[in-house]
Amino acid sequence: MATLDEIVSFLDEELKIAEIPDYPGAQNGLQLQNGGEVDKVAVAVDASLPVIQKAIAADADLLIVHHGMFWQGVRPLTGAFYQKIKEAMDADLAIYSVHLPLDIHESLGNNSRLAEALGMKVTGTFMDWKGFDLGVSGEMGLTLGELKRKLAKVLEGPVLSCGDESFPTGTIGIITGGAGSEVEQVAKAGIQTFITGEGPHWSHPLAEEMGVNFLYGGHYSTETFGVRALGELLKGHYQLDSEFIHHPTGL
Repeated sequence: MATLDEIVSFLDEELKIAEIPDYPGAQNGLQLQNGGEVDKVAVAVDASLPVIQKAIAADADLLIVHHGMFWQGVRPLTGAFYQKIKEAMDADLAIYSVHLPLDIHESLGNNSRLAEALGMKVTGTFMDWKGFDLGVSGEMGLTLGELKRKLAKVLEGPVLSCGDESFPTGTIGIITGGAGSEVEQVAKAGIQTFITGEGPHWSHPLAEEMGVNFLYGGHYSTETFGVRALGELLKGHYQLDSEFIHHPTGL
């Protein structure tokens, strides 16, 4: 058994929570404390009510998520928002959230872990945001169709492609989640094939116009890698039980 303070300090330092900027609603770090002890960790993509209920049913003391409880900003403690906080507190469940610091972590991040799962060696980074590059890049010597099939196998789900599947992928860039709207910046960075989770409708025709291959693998599906890695890290470091809470959105 480890203390919550020990785990939070360890994660804050490893993930560079204080150094890496993020969107205001992310609120990276500990979002809800518990009584102070942790014997089992649950990890998940979203801090939704069903996920919290599943973590409680799994007897977790700490839930680590990629998307925390405050994405919509300040709002009243009523309805489902009140219910999930009350249920978590009644069960003495702590909640820790980490967004961009987890996406871009060089070994534990969603980007790097997805690249590893695909068998792509990361040789560079791209797309600066407030002093930090959001994406990783490399080459694999595949056609777009071959990479699409490999990605679908890794994500265990459908992948939408934009581009001629017989063409070579060239330089591949990865930014997990919802980075489809960044097609112009991606093209300027020299990325020829871009892997992300989702994007707005206009990102597809714009990618066609700009000659950038796109692979959309789903926001949820591309962002399970980082939290799974954190679960394994804590399991090894503190000898804690760890469980991944799978609650896909289909998006």
